[in-house]
Parts: sequence; C-alpha cells; structure tokens
Amino acid sequence: MQMHEIISHVRSLEGVLVVEPDENGPYPPLAWGDAFFYYAPDGVMPERTQPYGTIITKNYPDDTASRLDAPDRFRVNIHAGRERVASLAAPDVDPAEPDAFALHPVYGDAGWISVVNPGARTADAVLLTLEEAHEAARARSLRRGTA
Repeated sequence: MQMHEIISHVRSLEGVLVVEPDENGPYPPLAWGDAFFYYAPDGVMPERTQPYGTIITKNYPDDTASRLDAPDRFRVNIHAGRERVASLAAPDVDPAEPDAFALHPVYGDAGWISVVNPGARTADAVLLTLEEAHEAARARSLRRGTA
C-alpha cells in the first residue's frame, strides 16, 4: 500500500481535513512530506486538537525506533484508543517491522498504534482503524460543540 492510497482513502471521509506540509506553507521543514488527518468539517485546522492519524516519512528527533531514515519507508500512526490498541498490537512487536501493527514508539501508552509500510497483512485493518479514529474524532468534536 502506498501513502497516496491511504491519503486518498482518508480524504473520502466526511468532514476530514488532510494537511500535507510543504515548502510553500507555514510549516517547519521537518514536517514537509508528511500528512496529518483531522476532523474539521469547516476545513480549518483545529487549534487545540491533535490529529487522529498521521503519516510520517522520516525520523523525528525523539522518534527513531521505526528506522524511517532507510529508503522507501513511511509510518502510519493512528490514535486508536487504549482498548483498540491492545487488540491490534502486541507489546513486543518491533516498531520498525514492516506491515505489522506496533505500539507507537513514543505515544503507545496514549492509545496510538503504528504500521511501517502497510502491506497485505495490515492494509485493510489500517484503513478500517483510520475510519474508526475519524469517527471518534467526529464524536469528540460534537460533544465539545466544535463541529
């Protein structure tokens, strides 16, 4: 599965905002090439809400365990919630293993999972889990009255 396929699928969800930072925007160079998924039916990035999913294409200073500095690697990160994380990712999975659900190397305790280069084993579940995370973000927005 390619990044553009995941982004295209997420774009099909109601009320989604996909932010793809590049050199033409106000985003830091570190974020260029990555993608951030928000529930934002007004098309404006929420100021006090984290994305419910991301795709990153490189190591970040405090996040190198997935070895994204190797060629042709990217990682999908999804806020699945603590209960769903337990059903998807075994705690001993190496976060650098391709096509396997792992606890997010930094935010796993907060209910985030990750998959490096989703493939045949994980592609369908990645898309489904992104849909579930989108719906959870929508529900939170409605409860807060920000939708």
